[in-house]
Amino acid sequence: MRLRDELAANGSGAGRRPGVREGGDGTAAPGGVLPPVSAGVVSGLVGFTSSFVVVLAGLAAVGASPGQASSGLLTVSVTMGLSSVLLASWTRMPITAAWSTPGAALLATTGAVGGGWPAAIGAFLLTGALIVLTGLVPQLGALIARIPSSVGQAMLAGVLFQLCLGPLTGLAANPLRVAPVVAVWLLATRFLPRWAAPLAFLTAAIVIGVHVATSGTAIDPAALAPRLEITAPSFTLAGVVGIALPLYLVTMASQNVPGVAVMKGLGYEVPWRRSMLVTGVGTVLGAPAGGHAINLAAISAALAAGPEAGEDRSRRWIASVTSGCVLVVLGVSSAAFGTLVSLAPAGVIPAVAGLALLATFASSLRAALSEPDEQVPAVVTFATAASGIAIAGVSAAFWGLIAGLVVRSVLRLGRRPA
Repeated sequence: MRLRDELAANGSGAGRRPGVREGGDGTAAPGGVLPPVSAGVVSGLVGFTSSFVVVLAGLAAVGASPGQASSGLLTVSVTMGLSSVLLASWTRMPITAAWSTPGAALLATTGAVGGGWPAAIGAFLLTGALIVLTGLVPQLGALIARIPSSVGQAMLAGVLFQLCLGPLTGLAANPLRVAPVVAVWLLATRFLPRWAAPLAFLTAAIVIGVHVATSGTAIDPAALAPRLEITAPSFTLAGVVGIALPLYLVTMASQNVPGVAVMKGLGYEVPWRRSMLVTGVGTVLGAPAGGHAINLAAISAALAAGPEAGEDRSRRWIASVTSGCVLVVLGVSSAAFGTLVSLAPAGVIPAVAGLALLATFASSLRAALSEPDEQVPAVVTFATAASGIAIAGVSAAFWGLIAGLVVRSVLRLGRRPA
């Protein structure tokens, strides 16, 4: 997909019937508000429970304390919930915002950079500013869209690879507690695929509860109360190059651009500028409290914009509003979720995170290797990003992207353009 074509097609959204492609008759279909409300509840619950452990892991990896990580989860949940409500109400389309799950996975594999947690906060602020700039300058979005899909998806697959090993390493380290989580996920994948990751987390919660009860671990009630921890940002070269740029690129290439494509496939032309401004400003506002990035939902967008939200397309925006409200409520409970994760026995949480990312990993790997002529650059990108080797304080994901683009350019020397 060429983003500049989307920008030309979308513009500000003027002249189109809200939420429907040109040519839609806008006729109200039966169904009322119950289908979109129920679809919105499902979207919010699945979106949160399927990957919040990845967010906590990513924030902790770049230097957040448990309290700061819970603050970040609260902030990113509330900002994406409010962004969903704003975008859906403003456009009357079922546009849903989400946290950057690939971005959180990137953080989990990047680790701490020079400057620690304040430098990560500065990188989150810069990421939000770049997203805002993308909305204001169409050429910047078009430049991101020119990154070959094979290379971008290979970079994401490389980032996810180490995390997807979590179920295997967990089974090896703690088989009695990890095996039930994997078994439930496998059965749910067969019979209730949409709920596979949430049910895996529910099983993990039961395992953690049994562990806490049998070990006699005390829980401080004060730790369950929602709280924000504001951190003054610092801007370091390691933070900018090691976190901000890779986080921006993976969020744009793996979330925002596919998010537009998914919505177009469902019959909706997303107003690009408004979406980037809302999610970019939301990222900037949430950064000091630990929110890493929010963006357009991609895969989960279908839950609020698809047929499950009712036959009446003019009412499907209610699903996104409902989803946003659910996310805000869940975000307020983030301290409790963070405490639950902190009490988990060894191997359980990495297993849940890995299981939640397997589908995304498979999709990225398939897209990266789909074109025979692009396979060598894609494999180089994947191997470099998956190596986890940081050079000059810069994450392997960034070097993977550079390596893939260089290899691709060399292999295409002397070729005539197709």
